[in-house]
Amino acid sequence: MTGTGEITLDTATFKGTVNFHTGLFIDGKWVDPVDAGESIDVVNPSTGKPIAKVSLGSKKDVDIAVKVAHKAYKTSWGLKVPGFTRGKLLMRLADLIERDADQFAALEAINVGKPFAVAKAADVAGTVRCIRYFAGWADKIEGKVIETTEDKFAYTRHEPYGVVGQIIPWNFPLLMLSWKVGPALSTGNTIVLKPSEMTPLSALKFAELVAEAGFPPGVFNIVNGYGWTVGQAITEHMDIQKVAFTGSTLVGRKVLEAAARTNLKVVTLELGGKSPSIVFDDCDLEQTVKWNVQSMYANMGQSCIAGSRIFVQEGIYDKFVAGYTAAIQAFANATGDPFSPGTKHGPQVSQTQFDRIMGYIDAGKADGAKVHVGGERHGNEGFFIQPTIFTEVKAEMKIAKEEIFGPVTAIMKFKTEEEVIEKANDTVYGLACYVYSDNVKRALRVAHALEAGSAFVNTGQTTDPAIPFGGYKQSGIGREHGEYAIATYTQVKGVHVNLGVSL
Repeated sequence: MTGTGEITLDTATFKGTVNFHTGLFIDGKWVDPVDAGESIDVVNPSTGKPIAKVSLGSKKDVDIAVKVAHKAYKTSWGLKVPGFTRGKLLMRLADLIERDADQFAALEAINVGKPFAVAKAADVAGTVRCIRYFAGWADKIEGKVIETTEDKFAYTRHEPYGVVGQIIPWNFPLLMLSWKVGPALSTGNTIVLKPSEMTPLSALKFAELVAEAGFPPGVFNIVNGYGWTVGQAITEHMDIQKVAFTGSTLVGRKVLEAAARTNLKVVTLELGGKSPSIVFDDCDLEQTVKWNVQSMYANMGQSCIAGSRIFVQEGIYDKFVAGYTAAIQAFANATGDPFSPGTKHGPQVSQTQFDRIMGYIDAGKADGAKVHVGGERHGNEGFFIQPTIFTEVKAEMKIAKEEIFGPVTAIMKFKTEEEVIEKANDTVYGLACYVYSDNVKRALRVAHALEAGSAFVNTGQTTDPAIPFGGYKQSGIGREHGEYAIATYTQVKGVHVNLGVSL
């Protein structure tokens, strides 16, 4: 029998029990894997102890999920369902997520380590907003009439791909799910989704609400499993026409390779980053410090757009470092239990991630950078790392070049605008950048010159479902959010109608 799990909490921010299924969600039902018996331990990163077990799927389960998704696309979804109806169901789904906001926030806190208040205000609220945004698009998928000659009527149709595969990361498991599910369902595709094996709980809770909202069976399916089994099966499946992946650049290459090796499925990739944050000497220093803390240490630094390379103009370097240091020390003092009201900084997601980040901190020390703040483990339980600042950093150092994906900042000094643009662009990544200046002309000039898919001027990580998101260079292919996301989930057909030409 498929299992269920429950987590009971009695904290200052959440009191109650969260129930969730632990099986696979296929064809609108909770099912056991074909090869039943194996499971995945889900761990609380605050303690390092297991909190649940979820079923472990395989390629066989992906095959079954694709078959039912294909059937649903042909018979009860896709072009057979008007956009208005798809939008209505998505709106209902958003309402249900909003209703259960506390439960989703609790799952994000205990499974990912996010502070409960942040998970509710940012991740869950952002998910609701994203689903509602794409619900509004569902009846606005439009082509256009194209003038040729008086003897031809020509127009375009934007049609769904059919079955799409989606692979979700562990750092924002609910929010990233909404970024992919929203546009895919809005445009009439059906889905086979793999959540991260480390953070599957909110996705499994989400599936319950998909059923409650009234989506036809088979439209949305979840197969739990590891990347090298379930993820690989999705990327290689011959009946999946598109795959969307968020994760590391290394794995993104494997996804792209698998698509090329099989049926040339369309691929969108949102990958790694090493985002520069450029602080000019005419910025609003107090606000700039605050925004840099937010852009770097949100989600314990486990964000692909973290502003992890801070370039500060020499005229205010000492003042910025002093202000940033004080802000980070205050932030570090709010490290602790994600369910405590004042917590701002939680644990890293796993032992593997903890070890990886500590390895980068050791590399920074070995390369000669100075640990200005932090650099050590916090506490004796769980996967907590102190917010860390490195100064005296050189561009060739490992901590200045590679994505750390943790609470580690490298601060460097610069003199001129031309110099900092060159330094900021000297990376294989191009996901985001940040520019701080009260000179609007300069701020925009620099934002335009930086090689990144998103530019944040005098602000931090403030993404919006209406604004496209994606990377340059090795940070990805394609865009999420906005009309651009709608375009990535549809294919264009040109229709030629003869109005009277005879042969």
